[in-house]
Amino acid sequence: MSNVPFHYIDLRAFCYATEDEKRVAEALRAFLPEDFELQRVENEGHHGDRIVVLSARVERADEVRTVLAKLSELDDIEAVMEELDDRVDDNCAFFLTLDKQAAFKDEAKRGNGLTLRAKVEAYPAKREKAIANARRALEDVGA
Repeated sequence: MSNVPFHYIDLRAFCYATEDEKRVAEALRAFLPEDFELQRVENEGHHGDRIVVLSARVERADEVRTVLAKLSELDDIEAVMEELDDRVDDNCAFFLTLDKQAAFKDEAKRGNGLTLRAKVEAYPAKREKAIANARRALEDVGA
């Protein structure tokens, strides 16, 4: 895939007080290029518990390809492509949630814990064009 039809990809994970922050960071890094820097924001939950939000934004084409290559390992990538009408919004953003536990084991699975949001390139910026571009990108990595 020479042309990557994404402006950027954001990945985010919450680390709750009952979780090991290093393990959550490792799970997030499973989808990122090597030595990619994570952003860390510490928050407080409703009951005063600590919640750390770890996030990263990849913008360069090679970085985006790294994330897409990891997504290509999903067992059900075809199902994701079939759901693109529901996964791309009117702002041309593609959303997917990934299993945090599987990511910690360096596996790509859909589930909960990691949130992926990708801004799809579309000229003009229309949802239908964004869906077609996202489909083409996922087909390319799945091939």
